[in-house]
Amino acid sequence: MVRAVCFDLMDTVLYDPYREALAAATRARAAELAKYRDPTCWPDFEIGAIDEAEFARRFFREGAEGVSFDIGAFHRVRREGYRFLPGMREILEALSGRALRFVASNYPVWVEELRATFALDGLFEGIYSSHHLRVRKPAREFFDRLVSRIGVDAGGCLFIDDRAENCDAAAAVGMRAHLFDGAAGLRDRLVREGLLDP
Repeated sequence: MVRAVCFDLMDTVLYDPYREALAAATRARAAELAKYRDPTCWPDFEIGAIDEAEFARRFFREGAEGVSFDIGAFHRVRREGYRFLPGMREILEALSGRALRFVASNYPVWVEELRATFALDGLFEGIYSSHHLRVRKPAREFFDRLVSRIGVDAGGCLFIDDRAENCDAAAAVGMRAHLFDGAAGLRDRLVREGLLDP
């Protein structure tokens, strides 16, 4: 029996405006980003190993010429772009009292901003991101720490994510997993699990 439903946040519950914000901040073409970007920067920021200022400073590799990161433009576009994906708020509300609801997301400290902006504490019993857990999906440690924090064993959890590798990792620790492709498919899965009425 499913006692807890664990939701990825970006592109599962909320639209992720990261790509648009990145374009506004760098004004760089995709090829330039791939060439000059520091690939360790975002993962380090997501687990809280570096702060926001260091994220912006380190976004491009040392020695990258003619490229810069405008953190002000990034935040403006990022904050304007978040929104609930169609049908997701309604699903979260419908699950109230039927299952525990948790955020289980790779996301940096900005998750606290979203918590306030979208009143997430009223929709979830707990919010756990890579920023809190200090590890990112799909690492097993993410799921081990999540299960420990929420107090529900893996077999009693349904994990929902838009990335197959994260769903596979959740299944590997004993969770049920659903690859998110929209609210309609998720609602059908929740009905099959006995969590929502047909």
